[in-house]
Amino acid sequence: MSYNLLKGKKGIIFGALNELSIAWKVAERAREEGAEIILTNTPAAIRFGQIDELAAKTNSIVIPADATKEADLENVVVSALKHFGGKFDFILHSIGMSLNVRKGLTYDNLNYEYYKKTIDISALSFHKILQTCYKHDAINQWGSVLGLSYIAAQRTLYGYNDMADAKAILESIARSFGYIYGREKKVRVNTISQSPTPTTAGSGVKGFGGLMDFTERMSPLGNASADECADYCVTLFSDLTRKITMQNLFHDGGFSNIGMSAKAMHVYSKNLENDTDGD
Repeated sequence: MSYNLLKGKKGIIFGALNELSIAWKVAERAREEGAEIILTNTPAAIRFGQIDELAAKTNSIVIPADATKEADLENVVVSALKHFGGKFDFILHSIGMSLNVRKGLTYDNLNYEYYKKTIDISALSFHKILQTCYKHDAINQWGSVLGLSYIAAQRTLYGYNDMADAKAILESIARSFGYIYGREKKVRVNTISQSPTPTTAGSGVKGFGGLMDFTERMSPLGNASADECADYCVTLFSDLTRKITMQNLFHDGGFSNIGMSAKAMHVYSKNLENDTDGD
């Protein structure tokens, strides 16, 4: 159901790859709610993904860009201003990648060149996007910029590796730049800490299936899906949330505030009863 929450608004969505991508779902929902959008991803992702299908479905244009390269981002922002005929209203940063994770390197055995790439791709790209937009005064007053994060920024979760560090930096950038952008331009900057979601990137994390099962059982409302995340993003792009900024907003069915669920306590107690070794 459409509520026309984004009627007349324009935005850029970074990171859509295929139908599993949260960015893909956000693009679809934003369009359904009346927004005009531009899609962007790296040339390789565009070549190997299905972003052209999404562009056709949402009547959007695609601008190739490596978000770690300032010249590419300059081109995206300048091209967007020209395409839209002026400033735009929202941005989604859905970008993350770790070669350490991809190659199975553990946190106590990191390749530091890979580590620097993780930070650059997954966190510093957020700052670069914000800084480029700020310099061009590209976002309308009361506009909204969102970055997708994860609770590993606050809590240690097995297998998330150096991506946890990147997400912590991402959230810090939202606070620091959010203060400047809010004070000077009345632009909101927030991050969404989403439930583990079976995207192409997320599924590459070691033990991801077990993690999804654990959070589903622990969360009183269960895991939030990619479609539900898209709904949440739309509300944060809309005028209904004008005074929300510099926040890390948990969208995880309550998992972030759970210490021990009833189900987990039952399993824990049962295992203790069956423990024959004792202490």
